[in-house]
Amino acid sequence: MKEIIRIFTSFFKIGIMTFGGGYAMLPFIQKEIVEKHGWATNEEVIDYYAIGQCTPGIIAVNTATFIGYFHKGLPGAVSAALGVISPSILIITIIAAFIQQFSDAPIVQYAFSGITAAVAVIIINAVIKLWKSGVKNVFGVVIFALALVAEVILNIPTMLIIITAVVLGIVMELVRRARKKGDER
Repeated sequence: MKEIIRIFTSFFKIGIMTFGGGYAMLPFIQKEIVEKHGWATNEEVIDYYAIGQCTPGIIAVNTATFIGYFHKGLPGAVSAALGVISPSILIITIIAAFIQQFSDAPIVQYAFSGITAAVAVIIINAVIKLWKSGVKNVFGVVIFALALVAEVILNIPTMLIIITAVVLGIVMELVRRARKKGDER
């Protein structure tokens, strides 16, 4: 039970710090889940995150659910999901009560501008860390470049990009194994 509470608490912390959506949570997951608790490796987090993008729902909740599930089964999944959404529910409830009175205030507008700038830096930092752990060879660079063009320039749906990358990864590994067998003969 202590571990389930620890999962909830860790994802509550991640949820409270995740301004900017699922992308902004990656550095917090890396620090809290990978470095502090060791519940997943960087590579596993990347996999959970990729699957979280492909499945219906909110990326942050999906990713938290996968991490919780693979660490402690169904109780871990439920605890992680509830932990990551609880701060948002609390914050939205409080903001909803007062938003009409303050939304036009310049200080509120300035605050959101500052938050947006900070979130951009957090996302760039996450991309750099993901690059270091996920792009390890020429094949990875090619997949990265193709995915970047597909996402940013061609606006291809993320799910299709990830599925294509999975297929290319499988094909590349099968080709590598076939060559290795050929070399052994």
